[in-house]
Amino acid sequence: MGWNASRLPDLSGRTAIVTGANSGIGFQASRQLAAHGARVVLACRDVEAGQAAANAIRGGATSVAKLDLASSESVRAFAEAWDGPLDLLVNNAGLMAPPKLTMTADGFERQFGTNHLGHFMLTGLLLPALSASGAGRVVTVASIAHHGGTETVLDGNVGESYNAQKTYSNSKLANLLFALELHRELTAHGLPVTSTAAHPGVSATGLVPDKEGMGANPVMRVAGPVFLKIFVQSARAGARATLFAATEGRPGSYTGPQWFGETRGPIGPARLSSYAQDEKLARRLWQVSEEMTGLRYEWS
Repeated sequence: MGWNASRLPDLSGRTAIVTGANSGIGFQASRQLAAHGARVVLACRDVEAGQAAANAIRGGATSVAKLDLASSESVRAFAEAWDGPLDLLVNNAGLMAPPKLTMTADGFERQFGTNHLGHFMLTGLLLPALSASGAGRVVTVASIAHHGGTETVLDGNVGESYNAQKTYSNSKLANLLFALELHRELTAHGLPVTSTAAHPGVSATGLVPDKEGMGANPVMRVAGPVFLKIFVQSARAGARATLFAATEGRPGSYTGPQWFGETRGPIGPARLSSYAQDEKLARRLWQVSEEMTGLRYEWS
């Protein structure tokens, strides 16, 4: 059977934040973390949907907090309101392939701004809390779609005419470049925080019918969930890689399903594209992200 959530350790006394936790991978990961004793904060753009998700997680300690990763003001407000150490940050929320170009509140292409820049800011602002834990951990959820990303990721998805799938691929490449560069920086500065990455394969989640993503197309919004339910793995199965990365994944690792082009199956080491392994590209993206957000990490 391979690794599954039943093998999670006792997480009593530990605190976790999961972004985009009201549905899909984020909800399933939150449910399992809470079931194993963690106090889980569901960080959601839609607080009402987040509360419904929290109510559905029975037998665990959960709460809901407003977080819109497409707004630097919202990210800063969330981080400033945080009090105390943080053991686990799961950078899970994301937007997939809206058919038309849309922008964040700060003027960035929405996928790059939400999937990457929002999490880049959030992680940096919560770094003191993660360090205070003494054994903090950051999990960044990427995708097999990162294989379609290129060095044009440095353009922040605005350097060429808009292509929905290419911009999504670049945003997920950015997630991996960030996770791996974060691991190198944490190691270099000797901070007691671990950075890992994971991907869910292809799973039945809310990304496809999301009205701000692929679901902006009415046909996709209706037909997509039916197709997913029949042909791909469940969100619960897809969450296994995230949960492994959150508890057992070694520093700097990338975990995902192993079968059928990494779309499903037992989890293990996931493949990185040549661009994802490019340390110079990762460092340059970090610099670009600092320039775009105006945020520099405080390593001391």
